[in-house]
Amino acid sequence: MARYTGPACRLCRREGTKLFLKGERCTSSHCPLIVREKSGTPGPHGTARKKVGEYGLQLREKQKAKRYYGVLERQFRNYYEMAVKKEGVTGENLLTILETRLDNVVYKMGVASSRKEARQLINHGHFTLNGKRADVASILVRPGDVVALRASSRGKEKFKQLLDGFDGKNAPKWLDVNAENVSCAVTAVPTRDDVDFPFNEQLIVELYSK
Repeated sequence: MARYTGPACRLCRREGTKLFLKGERCTSSHCPLIVREKSGTPGPHGTARKKVGEYGLQLREKQKAKRYYGVLERQFRNYYEMAVKKEGVTGENLLTILETRLDNVVYKMGVASSRKEARQLINHGHFTLNGKRADVASILVRPGDVVALRASSRGKEKFKQLLDGFDGKNAPKWLDVNAENVSCAVTAVPTRDDVDFPFNEQLIVELYSK
């Protein structure tokens, strides 16, 4: 399946909640989820009430997580298989793995307005991981890793706008952000409490366990 290239806000409307796919627009009054609140989900039957069964609830939760982190089905399934093999609660393990993706780290440290933008910046080679160029957004970081914006990229107009007011104070506790060097060190493995979105990960586990 190819990556979705349609309107990002349509995905938020489909899931009925903000997935924060468009940066600042998601927190403004121009968010289509607010503007079109009464129209329901996209499509000609968006306002119709439909009874959602157990499978439907599980599927929607999985789709919500995939779209929130910007992951395709095969990769998401691979993350689930990794989570099953790890010690601990499978659902929490899955969210932890998703949180440690490089694009999520760049977004959480405050250098990109959305995960999609973070992926684009990484793919264009603007970041390093432990001093080496990293241009794969799906790399999973570990405690002790250091992610940094390349020195040659800091003077670009794009980053001057992104770094305006950057201080790293809003970064999660498992990231130690150095605002002066525009870098962050991964100090710990993120826990379930560090996930700032109300997922019901047990529904995802139930879906894949069938």
